[in-house]
Amino acid sequence: MIHLQNLTKRFGDFYAVRDLSLEIPAGEIFCFLGPNGAGKTTTLKMLTGLVTPSSGTMSIAGLDVRSNSVAVKKIIGYIPDTPFLYERLTPAEFFRFTGDLYNVPRQHVDQEMEEAFAMFDLAQHRHVLINDLSHGMRQRLAYCCTFLHSPQALFIDEPLVGLDPHSIRMIKNLLIEKAKAGTAVFLTTHILALAEDIAHRIGIISAGRLVAIGTMAQLTKQSGVDGNLEEIFLSLTRPGQAGSAASA
Repeated sequence: MIHLQNLTKRFGDFYAVRDLSLEIPAGEIFCFLGPNGAGKTTTLKMLTGLVTPSSGTMSIAGLDVRSNSVAVKKIIGYIPDTPFLYERLTPAEFFRFTGDLYNVPRQHVDQEMEEAFAMFDLAQHRHVLINDLSHGMRQRLAYCCTFLHSPQALFIDEPLVGLDPHSIRMIKNLLIEKAKAGTAVFLTTHILALAEDIAHRIGIISAGRLVAIGTMAQLTKQSGVDGNLEEIFLSLTRPGQAGSAASA
């Protein structure tokens, strides 16, 4: 579903991402871990068409992201760590606006709104300006709208930012359900417990290079560290460890 080959992004002499190659099949939850500035968000922005790579190729569902950018955007969902929402709209208006962007029939939009707003506890706030919603409510609204057009691939940057424990459990369960239904889920997080809980595979990036990828058992073997994910992560991302890229 998601394919990257030697993807590189350079800003002047600085390599934000260097020679990144990945394949993520439909139905997989892939967690991308790395220190601050490692290249996680830059990778997501390239995959969603927001940043142009310096070199390399990337495709989603067989569509080249650069040459078929509009077609790709129709089949993906993206939630950045701070989603942009039109604050002078209400949740109901923003939900319908999202449906119009993706050409979702209005009858289906209204039906989905009832179900999604009930699930995310937004029903009583549907006519309140987004400007007056809490950060957590805005995050929940972003999820509602992102799921509306049933994307084939989901890209989420820090999925649990600003969410309370109830919402965190719900989001984790939803992502698992989406994957079981065939959606490829690509997310970045600093919460290692989340990756251990839901990821089928984990990739670790440091200084722009992929240094390890695989299941927990495979990461243990690659790192030589017989411990939890935190110990593996710290071992692979300490200074001087990012020189050798892992194989995808």
